[in-house]
Amino acid sequence: MGFGHFLSQADLVARTILVIMAVASLASWYLIVTKAISGARANARSAKFLDFFWNAPSMAAVAEELKGKAPDNAFAHLAQQGILAVEHHERHGADRLNEAGSTSEYVTRAMRRTIDEETADMEAGLSILASVGSTAPFVGLLGTVWGIYHALLAIGQSGSGTLDKVAGPVGEALIMTAIGLAVAIPAVLGYNYFVRINRRTLARLDGFAHDLYTFLVTGAKVGAAEPAPKRKAA
Repeated sequence: MGFGHFLSQADLVARTILVIMAVASLASWYLIVTKAISGARANARSAKFLDFFWNAPSMAAVAEELKGKAPDNAFAHLAQQGILAVEHHERHGADRLNEAGSTSEYVTRAMRRTIDEETADMEAGLSILASVGSTAPFVGLLGTVWGIYHALLAIGQSGSGTLDKVAGPVGEALIMTAIGLAVAIPAVLGYNYFVRINRRTLARLDGFAHDLYTFLVTGAKVGAAEPAPKRKAA
């Protein structure tokens, strides 16, 4: 009795369930590893760009640095699209419906579209992890029920219902439930981790978008101290 014996006795349905679980496990681990690596690289690139941005002498210097380059992180992408939106609206005005409104409104729409694109990119693959995490235990349970059903049929045909005849086949069938849990747990943990990381990144991106918008529209930083009004001489 054991996993090898279970495989040798498994029928087409049980083998199909095992294949599905193996594919789901490979897909979830592939997404976990690739998204973790790409996320670490994106964080390093974002930190480098933000350091350059806040130490740049002017927005013109930032625009010159980003000109003609493909942004490699969300913050650079947002800054590039905001700068391009300002330049485009000032140069061409509101010639089309999607350019209607003032410069500030056009920049707001352009930056919102960019944030939506980055959000979709960060959430890519998370639906697969969520699906695997929520369905894998039930698929494993289906395999267990199917295995117990055939084990009980075999015991009934043999005419021997002693504990040693029942425990082995039933225990083998429970392997499917264990496999389902082994597939689901990493997927759920990976999903929760990436959702938390994405939420933090998007919060930082929204804050940066607020500052960037103020720079582009007014040329001043958010929270900059205003000079105190002079008192009138008595």
